[in-house]
Amino acid sequence: MNQEIAGTTYQNQGAGQQEGFTLIETTCAMVIILIALLGVAFSFTYAINYNAGNQSRAQALALLQQEVEQIRAAKFTPTVTDPALTGGVKGARSALSPTGTHFTVQVTVDNDPFTAGVQDDSAVPNPTLKEITILTKLEAPSPGWRTAIPSTVVLRRARSN
Repeated sequence: MNQEIAGTTYQNQGAGQQEGFTLIETTCAMVIILIALLGVAFSFTYAINYNAGNQSRAQALALLQQEVEQIRAAKFTPTVTDPALTGGVKGARSALSPTGTHFTVQVTVDNDPFTAGVQDDSAVPNPTLKEITILTKLEAPSPGWRTAIPSTVVLRRARSN
């Protein structure tokens, strides 16, 4: 059926001939886009957590490096043994990284690394070799793989002349 308004003829199309998107098609397209965007958001979240774990590991390794340098600087001669090198398990202490992260540092000095267990000064009074184990871990790790981040260094010191 044709309709004429102000000299222009308009043709009515039937309901089956209309073009465009229905509300259902639009809703389905939005759901598909939302699912894709959620996948991207979860990927970003994973990447952020993974990078934060790497930063924590780098800080732990920097603290380990500082501890190792202090142990290496300690005297271990026949006449003088620095208190840092006395045998046994030292008390855990808190350490602060330059970025403000708190770590726990545990130092163990074994006077006889070839015997099972940790030998202190009473078991081996005049050792010529010491095995020092230094362990750092986050005091308050966030959930995820960062909870299993303890970093450990094992070094041996021989008595100098």
